[in-house]
Amino acid sequence: MFTSDRSSSRPFDFDWIVVGSGFGGSVAAHRLTQKGYRVGLLECGRRYEDDDFAKSLWNLPRSLWMPRFGLRGTMRISLFKDVAVLSGSGVGGGSLVYSNVLYRPLDEFFDAPQWAGLEDWRTALAPCYDEAERMLGVETYRPEGVADALMRQVAADMGVADTYRKPPVGVFLGEPGVTVEDPYFGGEGPARTGCTQCGACMAGCSHGAKNTLPKNYLWFAERGGARIMPDREVTDIRPLGARADGREGYAVTSQRPGPWPWRRRRVQTARGVVVSTGALGTNKLLQRCRLNGSLAALSSRLGERVRTNSESVLAVTAPDDRFDFSEAISITSSIYPDPYTHVEPVTYGRGADAMSLMFTVLAGSGRRATQPLRLLAALVAHPAAALRQLSPRGWSRRTMLMIVMQAIDSSIRMRPARRLRDGTVMLKTEIEPGRPRPAPIPLAHDVARNLAKKTGGTAQASMLESAVATPVTAHFLGGAVIGADAESGVVDSRQRVFGYENLLICDGSVLPANIGVNPSLTITALAEHAIGHVPPAGAQ
Repeated sequence: MFTSDRSSSRPFDFDWIVVGSGFGGSVAAHRLTQKGYRVGLLECGRRYEDDDFAKSLWNLPRSLWMPRFGLRGTMRISLFKDVAVLSGSGVGGGSLVYSNVLYRPLDEFFDAPQWAGLEDWRTALAPCYDEAERMLGVETYRPEGVADALMRQVAADMGVADTYRKPPVGVFLGEPGVTVEDPYFGGEGPARTGCTQCGACMAGCSHGAKNTLPKNYLWFAERGGARIMPDREVTDIRPLGARADGREGYAVTSQRPGPWPWRRRRVQTARGVVVSTGALGTNKLLQRCRLNGSLAALSSRLGERVRTNSESVLAVTAPDDRFDFSEAISITSSIYPDPYTHVEPVTYGRGADAMSLMFTVLAGSGRRATQPLRLLAALVAHPAAALRQLSPRGWSRRTMLMIVMQAIDSSIRMRPARRLRDGTVMLKTEIEPGRPRPAPIPLAHDVARNLAKKTGGTAQASMLESAVATPVTAHFLGGAVIGADAESGVVDSRQRVFGYENLLICDGSVLPANIGVNPSLTITALAEHAIGHVPPAGAQ
């Protein structure tokens, strides 16, 4: 419930401040403006027009997010002991660089013990999924390409041919390269251009075909009066008033990301705050607020039940140009080698040769202490393949990447490691007692080797997975999960933070279990559910 202390005459800059513009934050901004609230949205990344995206990932200033070094691109890479995390940056958050895929989760997700009994989640979320699919323009991708034919063959080899399917995607699949008036919202949305099958969806769509959040939720949020403020990194959320529980509003401090002389610190106030900076960003921001005393009453469960979709990222590179995997969208099909393992072929298009530097020969999986020896043995056994990795030219065109996800209950913790002089909290990962940590997936390695045999190519894993058995994920989830109370979670079933009024979390950090598929649609649906319970302005 949106509550306030009516005895206070304090003026506020906004009714609600939304922190972050990914799937959850965009839903919050749009729906709150629809309800009649004055909304401000703070996003640490820059705003992108379609032709601003990097055409090649060698263009580091537009590809990588490292603002301290002047790099203000779309891709953020965060390294930890137990996992490496890839995430997006910019107005639109992860939608700028995600794979377009918008699956509903497996049935087991709705029965996860962490939130079972709080609501009938299948029933409660069904209309939210419907609305999320409508807003994101979901349709099934039908064309068959080189990667799809190979995936069909692998599925048949493994006896699971019936699991092959085409993905639901958020892409305008109109006439390629032809721009038309808004095809989704009765002419109220932006003009769109048909997908050209260039494969660069995750580098940033330069054609206007990808249904990123600036083309739907954020489009309508701004036209409804929301004020979007890019280049603003939030560093503190502090309740106003003596009770410090949020009912008298919040002061939100932000700064420009980058070297300290150019940070231009700013404080803005609001009656309520929605935190939506992605699972990693939300864990980092809330740990900072807890340690500096701003949000001292946060649940001790903050940072627990962190998950990665039990994910692994592999690659197979063909030896020559007989195989061109780039003429497609980012993900075009999937298979299930077993009921809990989901494999998707991936392309970054022709401009992603720089990614070859992140991969090396597949070394199998083992213990972290012995993994370097496994890699050394693999390099000695396959010297030609190792040498080919040193020449990245054409790698992206000839390479089928693979995202492999599992709906199994592995998790870790995120804890503060240290605080820098400016108050920034550096996080570390820890093993969660009684739960397996994310690890390489042997079944995924089998799929990669099968594909390598069919193409005459080289099976590869990320440098981190091959060298130290640390997986890479683009689906970092949890850490502020839904629970029955503050002893079991950080937010309730409506994503309200325990211990505070008018403070919500709407991003992947609230997810109570591994989904086993791409999580963007579920994050969107949960945000629709949460904001749907906020009463219209004037009704509180």
